[in-house]
Amino acid sequence: MPAKVEIEKQILLIREQRVMLDSDLAQLYGVKTEALNQAVKRNRNRFPSDFLFRLTLREKKEVITNCDHLQNLKFSPSLPNAFTEHGAVMLANVLRSPRAIQASVQVVRAFIQLRSMLAEHRELARRLDLLERRYDERFKAVFEAIRRLMAPPPGGGRRIGFHGG
Repeated sequence: MPAKVEIEKQILLIREQRVMLDSDLAQLYGVKTEALNQAVKRNRNRFPSDFLFRLTLREKKEVITNCDHLQNLKFSPSLPNAFTEHGAVMLANVLRSPRAIQASVQVVRAFIQLRSMLAEHRELARRLDLLERRYDERFKAVFEAIRRLMAPPPGGGRRIGFHGG
């Protein structure tokens, strides 16, 4: 059974959704990709479009280019299926093997971990924006004070020093 870190590396962002490809899930669930996709076909009503979608040729080429572990897809004539978190869980229910159920728990945990990390990053970005705004206002006041000090006094002021004449 792959470690959670390995599973997280198999979660891809495609069409602004976090997904796992059929080949990765098949390996994780201990079945052949063909058998996995056959189970999906037999239970198509359990996989609406927000659970599963087929990659386009362009998307397939992109994941092959960007993901070393997917190089074997280059030689496959079919387009891979992409499963969202919910689709991966439904797939474990369809396959019904003890290994699939155990693996689906790890898959869900990996998705949860990614969601948590994203939330932390959003919170950090929000705090940085807040600090930046706060310090921009403070530095603005400092710069205005410096400009006032640098500006010549109104009315020319009193001249200091020796005058020729």
